[in-house]
Amino acid sequence: MIFRIKDLGRKNYIETYRLMRDFTFSRNCFTNDEIWLVEHFPVYTLGYSQRKKSITNINNIPLIATDRGGQITYHGPGQLVIYLLIDLKRRPYKVKKLISLIEASVIDYLKMQSINAEKKIGAPGVYIENSKICALGLRVKNCCTYHGLSINVDMNLSPFESINPCGIKGMTTTQIINFKKDITINMVKNELLKYLLSYLDETVAIIQDVA
Repeated sequence: MIFRIKDLGRKNYIETYRLMRDFTFSRNCFTNDEIWLVEHFPVYTLGYSQRKKSITNINNIPLIATDRGGQITYHGPGQLVIYLLIDLKRRPYKVKKLISLIEASVIDYLKMQSINAEKKIGAPGVYIENSKICALGLRVKNCCTYHGLSINVDMNLSPFESINPCGIKGMTTTQIINFKKDITINMVKNELLKYLLSYLDETVAIIQDVA
């Protein structure tokens, strides 16, 4: 099966969210699976379990309720977000296995950067000691996934201090630049994508830059 890869550059979250839902709800058996690479302007997003919260912003940063799994997180420039638009009917794995493959690909990519990372039982994502470096939240509709993962590369981490990232009280966050000083988000896009595709058993991708 073939993935179409789209680099969206830096894009407003709500616009991307609507495009992602439109794509998922209108796709059919002939639609290629896609992976979208994007940075977002500053925004907090709420997962499905926290959508009833009535607040609309934190620290003058907008807060948007979504239909992904998980709780609250932050997106901003310098963080790579990867959206996975996958028809699971075509794949040899279901959503729990997909999550495990995503986590393993990130851990192996970080290991290649000489950064030791790990999973935590009952807490999706990737961690370096007790700090979160990669958040993960998916939604499945008609056996098709959307939403995905975010990995902190070289960003302002202070907005995370106003929340419990992914609902974990006292959880701190970290980023790749703290361990590898010459890293850039474009490097992470290219290198992490290769690991992710290899774990998803893909060898061919259609590249479509639409930044």
